[in-house]
Amino acid sequence: MKKAGNVLIVDDNKSVLESLQLFLKRKFDEVIICSNPNRIPNLLSCHKFDVVLLDMNFSTGINNGNEGLFWMKEILKIDSTLVVILFTAYAEVNLAVNAMKDGAADFILKPWDNKKLFATLKSGVELHKTRQKVESLENQKQFLEQDLNQSFEKIIGDSEAMKPVFETIRKVANTDANVLILGENGTGKELVARELHLMSARRNEIFMGVDLGSLSESIFESELFGHVKGAFTDAKEDRKGRFQSASGGSLFLDEIGNLSLAMQAKLLAVLQNRKVTPLGSNREDHVDIRLICATNQNVQEMIIAGNFREDLLYRINTIQIELPPLRNRGNDIITIAEHFLKRYTDKYGKSELKLRPETKEKLLNYLWPGNIRELRHCMERAVILNDKGELSPEDFLLEKQNSGIELGDSPISLDEAERLIIVNSIKRNRGNISSVAKELNIGRQTLYRKIEKYNIS
Repeated sequence: MKKAGNVLIVDDNKSVLESLQLFLKRKFDEVIICSNPNRIPNLLSCHKFDVVLLDMNFSTGINNGNEGLFWMKEILKIDSTLVVILFTAYAEVNLAVNAMKDGAADFILKPWDNKKLFATLKSGVELHKTRQKVESLENQKQFLEQDLNQSFEKIIGDSEAMKPVFETIRKVANTDANVLILGENGTGKELVARELHLMSARRNEIFMGVDLGSLSESIFESELFGHVKGAFTDAKEDRKGRFQSASGGSLFLDEIGNLSLAMQAKLLAVLQNRKVTPLGSNREDHVDIRLICATNQNVQEMIIAGNFREDLLYRINTIQIELPPLRNRGNDIITIAEHFLKRYTDKYGKSELKLRPETKEKLLNYLWPGNIRELRHCMERAVILNDKGELSPEDFLLEKQNSGIELGDSPISLDEAERLIIVNSIKRNRGNISSVAKELNIGRQTLYRKIEKYNIS
């Protein structure tokens, strides 16, 4: 017979406890007995119970049921989803019925009937699971409402640079493999994460994103793993973390390169065990997530510098997707620009605007250090200020930039010229050493030696 959940039995009569445990241990996953109600808070923090069978009187000579009512309220303060069933003598039936108005789910009379006892406890287990599901849905609803208040794009473009990205998404989306997305700021890493989710078997479950760069060390555990009431000064109620709320769906951890080594260690432990322990609790919650991470930093360089754990990298990058910067995507720049042009002409009630040929040329020749995010802002500004029916180059006040190398008129040595080439490439690639090495067609170690040789900071 399939067992049916976890039960805590609290009664001051040890023979009653032993009898109930002997009968129920074959029918439930875990049956824990307790003769001292003062142990209840500690037991609830260390174990996951579905039902508490609670006696109404514990002190000799006192039969008013107030002790049972007090501990019932304390239990529900700790976990409002727990099902409390009162264990009561016949004379206390009216008291037990009234207690149901204060949160008791049911009551069982002493002496008890084994068949009825089992049926009542089993129903309590089912009620607890329903309460947990409702609470989880409410929690997910809050995150989903936040998510729906934001607007998200589909991935746009068909350039050669993007073909490997689309191919990798197609191959891995329907697996549960952990994915690490690399790319400069504004290249669309979250769009790739959402696409992976939408093409996966988890598409009907929640997609939850967390910007790790915005989390301070003090709130990291609470935000990701949840907390129990009283865990810290402002913890006025139990709260599920992002891991628990995303269970069943996909969890996107953006800017993972910003985590301190201490936070990396805590995250690694959760990923290894697929269990989280809410702050202030000893109880572990199992989580089932598809993990997608992203960073704009070079993780391999961070590992060499001692700023990122190599074992954490192995956990998060079963599959690695590297997004090209917008400047390397050729005519995708125009495709994306026209997409934003349509969006903002609709938004601001403008007549249909067009990009003049020389405007397209200007957009194609710009390096877009802010990538798609910068292009979007430029298009919105141009649409708002334009009243001519077409967008000319003058409508785009793009940041002046060096796409080439300024050597000046004075003669310089070969070493000086090489230093300028490297400095310009580093600036153009916003410090991404891998991109610089690729652009200059040299190995990374060679590049590091030259950076050291020319004292480039």
